[in-house]
Amino acid sequence: MKTAYDVIIRPIVTEEATDQMALNKYTFEVSPRANKVEIRNAIEEIFRVHVVKVNTLWRPSKEKRRGMIVGRTPRRKKAVITLAPGDTIDIFEGV
Repeated sequence: MKTAYDVIIRPIVTEEATDQMALNKYTFEVSPRANKVEIRNAIEEIFRVHVVKVNTLWRPSKEKRRGMIVGRTPRRKKAVITLAPGDTIDIFEGV
């Protein structure tokens, strides 16, 4: 059985994701096998907030080269979480 910490891998902190925090939207990298219901339950369990909407998308892999050796980065699953008005998540809590 998956725990909430198996579903949510890490928050994604980029310029675009930081701008969306003002709109109460938070971005997380999630397990590739997790569905929207599992993601919603994990966020509500970990952060004690009410999730209104969950959007998921796949980040495609990229080709990387080291000299003549060609490899690929893994593709990743991303989730954009919309919270209820008044709820927030402190991602930068320890900084």
